[in-house]
Amino acid sequence: MRFAKAHAYGNDFLYVRSALVEGVALDQLARQMCDRRTGVGADGFIAYDQHGSSVTMQLLNADGTNAEISGNGVRGLAALVLLDEVSDTELIANTEAGPKRLTRTAREGARQTFRAGMGQPRHITDVTLEAAGERVSAVVMDLGNPQCVIVGPLPDPERFARLGAAIERHPLFPNRTNVEFAEIEAPDRVRILIWERGCGPTQSSGTGSCAALVAAAHAGGAYRDAEVIAPGGSQHVTWDDTGVSLTGWAEVICEGEWLRPLPR
Repeated sequence: MRFAKAHAYGNDFLYVRSALVEGVALDQLARQMCDRRTGVGADGFIAYDQHGSSVTMQLLNADGTNAEISGNGVRGLAALVLLDEVSDTELIANTEAGPKRLTRTAREGARQTFRAGMGQPRHITDVTLEAAGERVSAVVMDLGNPQCVIVGPLPDPERFARLGAAIERHPLFPNRTNVEFAEIEAPDRVRILIWERGCGPTQSSGTGSCAALVAAAHAGGAYRDAEVIAPGGSQHVTWDDTGVSLTGWAEVICEGEWLRPLPR
């Protein structure tokens, strides 16, 4: 089975044509392929179909659980689909969180920069959680997927791992949640750490970067137009009356052949 791999700022994904995995147990396949020791290694798995200038995708986390959308995963798919296209610069990605329009704004070899419309955040709510023996204030929202953002000084590695794991599976989130820790360094600069649902620590997250900007602006102290800096690098996020847009690059790394029998 042919596959491709792409990443955005270290947040990596595997891509397979949907026709190649019909009748396959995708949860098992995702776990096998995303394993970093016995598989190819990735944060997520995407099966996709292309229809002209649009694609339809199904996203699974590295643990085989379903996910609605990934801002970085969508950009990686756009980079793959448009890799050999010179004139076409727009793509509609149909996700479980709805259609997302991506516009290519620059390219350098396999690395391509896209602006993606991510929609409006919904149900922005201030909450207080009891997690891992702490009482934590957070901002939760639906950005096509569930997000929980703790605005304040970034935690040390031990606290990050302890709180991230506990909040992901907190009873407030029946389908679990993505978790971001966001520190406002300046009105136009927010620095984050990411604990991704179904994956754990990640170098970057597109929807997480968007959620962090929304939470930081909601809490006060950050503009609605800012750089959001994750361990893997900086992405630009804006939030206005039309919704949240995310600008950053994605890079196709390789293509390969998966030789194991497909689980059914």
